[in-house]
Amino acid sequence: MHPSGRYAGKKVVIVKPHDDGTKSHQFPHAIVAGVERQPLKVTKSMGNKKVAKRTKIKPFVKIINYNHLMPTRYSFEVESFKNAVSVEALSEPSQREEAKKVIKKAFEERHQAGKNKWFFTKLAF
Repeated sequence: MHPSGRYAGKKVVIVKPHDDGTKSHQFPHAIVAGVERQPLKVTKSMGNKKVAKRTKIKPFVKIINYNHLMPTRYSFEVESFKNAVSVEALSEPSQREEAKKVIKKAFEERHQAGKNKWFFTKLAF
């Protein structure tokens, strides 16, 4: 397996696991929400506008095979956006965008509050 690909090495949180698979995806998989673009570093001397720009997070939602996930002991609260993400929402582009907006809001609030610091950093290996 190549370490390339758009989502390689990205951090995700499992929103809904499907251990036995479904009709459309006949393998154990999970619906995940992840960080496609991490927030950048912010220093004291930066103005509010620059800080706002650098703390933006770009999320993604995706169905991923368990084989391609690497679990960690890290935990993340998903209740705030759990209902926005479903199989139906992923199949319909406009609903997918809505789900992403909800996730983006939740992620950015979490980041602003200084919670889950590790989740919002680039994976180093």
